[in-house]
Amino acid sequence: MNYDPFQKEAIEHIKEGYSVIVSAPTGAGKTVIAEYIICDCIKNNTKVIYTAPIKALSNQKFRDFYENFGDKIGLLTGDVSINPHASVLIMTTEIFRNKLLEEKSDLGNYSWIIFDEVHYMDDYERGSTWEESLIFLPEHMNMLALSATIPNIDELAEWFHSIHKRPLKVVKEENRPVPLHFFYQCEGQIVDEIEKLLRLPSLRTSQSFARTDRRYKTKPNRPTALIRHLYENDRLPCIYFSFGRRRCEYLAEEMRDFYLVNNSEKENLKLVYQDLCRRFDLLGEKSALMLGPIVERGIAYHHAGMLPRLKEVIERLFTKRLIKVIFTTETFALGINMPARTVVFDELRKYHGRFFGPLRTRDFYQMSGRAGRRGIDKEGFVYSRINPRYTSFQELKKIIYGQPEKVTSRFNASYATVLNLYEKYKEGLCDIYPRSFHYYQRKERFRHKALELLHSKVKILRELRYIKDERLTDKGRFASKIYGYELSLGELYEKGLLEDLSERELGILCLAAVYEPRKGSLRPRLSKKIRGLCDITENVVHRLHLKEKRYGITPLSKRYCYYLSPCLDAWMRKERFDKILQHTNADEGEVIRFFRMSLQILREILDTPVSPSLKEKIGKTISFINRDVMDTERQLREKPQPL
Repeated sequence: MNYDPFQKEAIEHIKEGYSVIVSAPTGAGKTVIAEYIICDCIKNNTKVIYTAPIKALSNQKFRDFYENFGDKIGLLTGDVSINPHASVLIMTTEIFRNKLLEEKSDLGNYSWIIFDEVHYMDDYERGSTWEESLIFLPEHMNMLALSATIPNIDELAEWFHSIHKRPLKVVKEENRPVPLHFFYQCEGQIVDEIEKLLRLPSLRTSQSFARTDRRYKTKPNRPTALIRHLYENDRLPCIYFSFGRRRCEYLAEEMRDFYLVNNSEKENLKLVYQDLCRRFDLLGEKSALMLGPIVERGIAYHHAGMLPRLKEVIERLFTKRLIKVIFTTETFALGINMPARTVVFDELRKYHGRFFGPLRTRDFYQMSGRAGRRGIDKEGFVYSRINPRYTSFQELKKIIYGQPEKVTSRFNASYATVLNLYEKYKEGLCDIYPRSFHYYQRKERFRHKALELLHSKVKILRELRYIKDERLTDKGRFASKIYGYELSLGELYEKGLLEDLSERELGILCLAAVYEPRKGSLRPRLSKKIRGLCDITENVVHRLHLKEKRYGITPLSKRYCYYLSPCLDAWMRKERFDKILQHTNADEGEVIRFFRMSLQILREILDTPVSPSLKEKIGKTISFINRDVMDTERQLREKPQPL
C-alpha cells in the first residue's frame, strides 16, 4: 500500500515499538494507521482494543472491521457483548475505563489500545472518562491516539510522558489530500470569500453584519436555491448539517419537488430501499413509509430520533452513492465514514449543552472534513449559510480562520471511580490527582479546588457509609459498579427497595434514572404505584443534593424522570412498538436509546453483590425489555447481504 508521509512516519514509529499520537484533519487518513496495527496484531497473534467515544461509532466500526476481519472482531458496549475475547475488541471508552479499575481484568492479554477521537478529552460529559483511561493505562499496553487537528497536541503528549515515563512519538499532518473550497450563501447569493459578503447590496456596511439592528429585513436565503446550485454544478453528493432533528426533516420535505436522480436511478433507489426495509424488518413501519417518497428523489434525513434500523438503511444507501443529499445532525460527522463531495452548514450556531453560541473552529473543520472523497474527488466544497442577524462578521471570521481550540481537561472523577480507587489506594487515592491532565494544565488555585472536590467526595461517601473503617461497605461495593447513578441507586439498594420491586417496576426505575427529557417533553399520568416510587426517589435525591451542596460537589446527582414509564410498562406487557409510542411525544429513536440505557444499568446491577433472587428478577426484566427493536446485538449480528 502507498502511504502518505505522515502515515508512513507513524507506522515506522509503531514498528519500532513506540506509542504514537497522531493529529491530522478529518479525512486525512488517520484510520489507515489504526488498521495497520490491527492487521499486525492479527498476523502476530496478539490482541488490540479499539475505543470510540459513542456507541453508534463503536457499532459502525464493528460492522466495518467485521467485513474485513470476520470473527477476529468483537464488540463490548454497555448493551452489547459480541465475541468479547476476540483478537480485536471494539468498545466505548467508558467500558475500557471500567475495565482498568476492575480488580480482575483481562487487559493483560492486550498489547495495544487505539483511542479514536482522543480530543474528546475536553467533552464536558465524557472527558473525564478519557483522562482516567490515559492515567491508568497499563504499562504493558502501547497506545495509538488519533485526534483532529488541535494546537496543544505537544502539551498532551508531554503530559502523557510525564505520568508514564515512556517515549511517545507525535505525528502531525496539517494538509488534507483533497483540498477544500469554501463558499457562503447570504441574502440569496453565493460568494467564495467572506469579504465579498460585505459588498452585497444590502450588507455594504459592516454594521448591518454585526447584529446591531434586529429590525433589519433580510432577503430570502433559501436552502432549495443552494441545493439547485449544487446539482447544476455537479457538487453532489452532499451532507447538509443542521443542528435540530425537526429541522432536518423539514428541510428534506422542502425538497419534495426536487429530483436529484434520473428515472432509472429513481426506480433502482425504490427497489433497493424496499429490499433494505424488508431485510431490516421495516416494511409497514410508519417512519419508513414516510421517508420512502423522499428517498426515491435521492434525498434523505438522518438523526438520533429515528429508528436505529432505519438510520442504518439510510447510511447504506448513502455509502453506495444512491442518496445525493442527506440532511443530518452533527453526530454524522463524528468518525462515521460517510464522505461526500460537498458539506453544507444550515447555520453556524448551535446549542452547546448550556447555551447557544457560534460553532467552535474545531467542530466546523471536523464536519467540513466530510467533504471531498479521497480517491474519488480532486477537491471538496464547503458551503455555509449565513444569517447576518445571528452571525456577525467577526464571529464568521473566527470560525473559518481561527486556530482550532485547545483540548482542556474536564477531570471530575465520578463517585464510582472514587470508590474503586479507594479500594485500591485507600487514603492515597488523592495522590492520583497530580497525575491528571487537569493538574498539568491548571494553576495552583484551580488545582486546590479540584483536590478539594475529590476530598469532598470521599467525605460524603464516608458520611453515607459507602466507606467505613477504610474499607468499602456492601453498599460501597454495589455503588462502585454503577457509573453515573451510584449514590441514588446505592441508597435505594440499602433501603431494600430494589428487592421489593416487581420486574416492571425495576425496569421503570432504571429508565427513570437514565432518562433526560427534552424541552417540551410530555408529562404522562402515572399509576399510583409509580407515583409512590417517584416520591421515594425524589426524597432520596433531594437528601443527596442537600449533602452535595453542603460539600460543594458539582454536578449534583441526577434526578429521576418518569416521563417514559407508561411506554416501558406497555412494552414489558408485550405491546407493539408503534402502540407504546402513543404514550409519549418523544422520538422513536430517543425511546429506543433510553430503553437500551436502562438495560445497561440493569446489567451493571447484575455485577454487584445483590441477592440471587434479585439477580433472577433482573434477568427477567432484561428479557422483557430486550426484544425486537431494542435488541442491538441481534441487529449487529444479522449481517445484511451486499446491495
